[in-house]
Amino acid sequence: MAKRTGPSNPHLRNLIAELKKKAIEDSSALWKRLATDLERPARNRRIVNLSRINRFTKDNETIVVPGKVLGSGVLEHKVTIAAFSFSDGAIEKLRKQDCATMSISELMQKKPKTSDIRIIG
Repeated sequence: MAKRTGPSNPHLRNLIAELKKKAIEDSSALWKRLATDLERPARNRRIVNLSRINRFTKDNETIVVPGKVLGSGVLEHKVTIAAFSFSDGAIEKLRKQDCATMSISELMQKKPKTSDIRIIG
């Protein structure tokens, strides 16, 4: 049986290392949880549609998707979404809606209050 090595994507490996470091620095469970979720195999990572985000979020909320955001559905309010990746359709719809999109590392650099962030997926 082969030894599990983790993600081979160098960007993802760097992000996971950054998240673990930030979790230790801030004593934050949120960053540690995101690192753990992103270490999973690609087929087990979260894939979230805009319709699901619309259903489970409130106006002006900040959410994180440790996976990919897809463009299926309609977003009826403004949210800030940080994710590992976005589909082209999702980016297009979010720009029309004036919603902020960013990578997880950009969210970490903003130094937000972790109690104001929710993980969706």
